[in-house]
Amino acid sequence: MKSKLILIGVTVILLITAVFIEKEYSLATWQLLLVYLIPYLLIGHETLGEAAEGIAKGDMFNENFLMAIATIGALCIGFFPGSETELPEAVFVMLFYQVGELFEGYAEGKSRDSISHLMNIRPDVANVERNGKVESVSPEDVKIGETIVIRPGEKVPLDGVVVEGNSALNTIALTGESMPRDLNEGDTIMSGCINLSGVVRVRTTKSFGESTVSKIISLVESADKNKSKSEAFITRFARVYTPIVVFAAIALAFIPPFLAATGIVGEGTFGENFPLWLNRALIFLVVSCPCALVISVPLTFFGGIGGASRNGILIKGSNYMDALAKVGTVVFDKTGTLTHGEFAVAAVHADASCPDHPSHNADNVHIGEYSDKEKILLHLAAHAEHFTTHPIGAALRTAFPQEATDGCEVTDVEEIAGQGIRAQVNGKVVCVGNKKMMESIG
Repeated sequence: MKSKLILIGVTVILLITAVFIEKEYSLATWQLLLVYLIPYLLIGHETLGEAAEGIAKGDMFNENFLMAIATIGALCIGFFPGSETELPEAVFVMLFYQVGELFEGYAEGKSRDSISHLMNIRPDVANVERNGKVESVSPEDVKIGETIVIRPGEKVPLDGVVVEGNSALNTIALTGESMPRDLNEGDTIMSGCINLSGVVRVRTTKSFGESTVSKIISLVESADKNKSKSEAFITRFARVYTPIVVFAAIALAFIPPFLAATGIVGEGTFGENFPLWLNRALIFLVVSCPCALVISVPLTFFGGIGGASRNGILIKGSNYMDALAKVGTVVFDKTGTLTHGEFAVAAVHADASCPDHPSHNADNVHIGEYSDKEKILLHLAAHAEHFTTHPIGAALRTAFPQEATDGCEVTDVEEIAGQGIRAQVNGKVVCVGNKKMMESIG
């Protein structure tokens, strides 16, 4: 991007210099051609190269070929009797095309940046058990049926089944759901998730190429292939329009001189009329060059995708923008879309059965407009979650700022898989967990 911007800047300077030289000095046409060839080749060498490559592959009728032949025609116009040079136009057409490519690349880059975080779900290594030892290898080298070890904080490298251990799983990168998923023996686990708490051993059921994370990354990388109807039309249009323009220009150069030579229309020999009509054919080529159309349609979509990405909206292809133009109603799944996916205590509810805690003075707790019993309930829950890495536990501790400084003693912490935590707070047993835990303790 930066190199292309520099290239465009240097070309503009050279073009202004060439125009100044043309006005200030009386140079022959061939001398002016040499002056203008410098900025022309500087800014147009990529387009000319792609046009040549298309010809070599038998796919010559594309926008690059038309840009090349039109600008080369503009360079040749001034060499015919009675015609003025069109050298600046040749450089400007190439310059305009590259400016459009610059903006397209910028918009595309912005869009790619907005989805770059998705690429972060790709795991770097897999810890696989082999011959009684744990080896760190590339996920691609792990075979189906091998056992991998996933520690807290690590990304899950491959799909599989948990054979040992319990943990909580962050699946937000795959599902958008910020609520951690409890993970126990026998549960399936998908690559791309993040292990939050316990160490687990997983038997792989898919190779890396067939795993969930690989398929998601493949979809992201191929997003730019999802062309809109307008872009697909431009591609088809260029394939039809280019040969029509080229053959029409050839006909314009040869048919009128031939008709004049045969006396059907006009007068004079073929050789006398040919330079004039060749000049007109070249002008026709320059005028017919659809650079504005070829640039504007893809650039509009890339600009829209880039603009949406700056506002946190991911559009994976221009064909989806076509569909969005027809949308009348949007229904959102709130998690991760309308919310940030960060847990926070919104309310505390304590009924009459909630016991007073003899060693806790509720009057010293300044947290929201809670009753004494509600403050005690939050105090106990936050202390029981003192050692956990679970996001909900972190939210409870955040809601009770005095948890780390009020001197309460937390002992005998026990994490019960799939249920919650049991701990002693100042000698009193406190259980914090889900409905299953509450039912099990009555």
